[in-house]
Amino acid sequence: MLILVRHGRTAANKAGQLQGRLDQDLDEVGVQQAVAVAAMVLGAGQVDAVIASPLQRAQQTAEAFGLPVETDERFIELSYGKYEGVKHADVPSEVWNNWRKDFAYVPQGGESLATLDERVRAACNDLVERASMSNIVVVSHVSPMKSAVAWALGVDIGISWTCHLDHASVCRINFRDGSPILHTFNETAPTGPST
Repeated sequence: MLILVRHGRTAANKAGQLQGRLDQDLDEVGVQQAVAVAAMVLGAGQVDAVIASPLQRAQQTAEAFGLPVETDERFIELSYGKYEGVKHADVPSEVWNNWRKDFAYVPQGGESLATLDERVRAACNDLVERASMSNIVVVSHVSPMKSAVAWALGVDIGISWTCHLDHASVCRINFRDGSPILHTFNETAPTGPST
């Protein structure tokens, strides 16, 4: 099984900012969330390997599993370019509209959803055989996780705008004859506040 885990909360998350490639540590709540989500996943069955985005918030969440952490750059968060660190509410509405309507839209200095989707789907395809035979945890971010879910469902990255993932949430993807099947979505462990 492929077990996708979103990182715990950071100060930027708490402040309602677009984080993207800003490389922040988990905050106190985020550390608690990382411990709780690792316990939830490990309590459900054996974990054979842990892979993480290179960003600190993902690496720190991955370390809570107590296993060696492999790093895969393809699971890094979307780059929001000049909007990184900007509060969601302060991003101009035309920018949000561009992102929603055009997957190839690239904010100044950033990355398009189409490019993110291409790299995440390639990473998921590379894990099919391995995750068909063992339990692989991938600790990543909200946009790559939504891309992986879209890959499993056979739909496009547009689902990013019609689904929600909490911090330290889990999505499980099973495999049948090499084909991905979304098994669970947005599982969370109780840890107190998650905003």
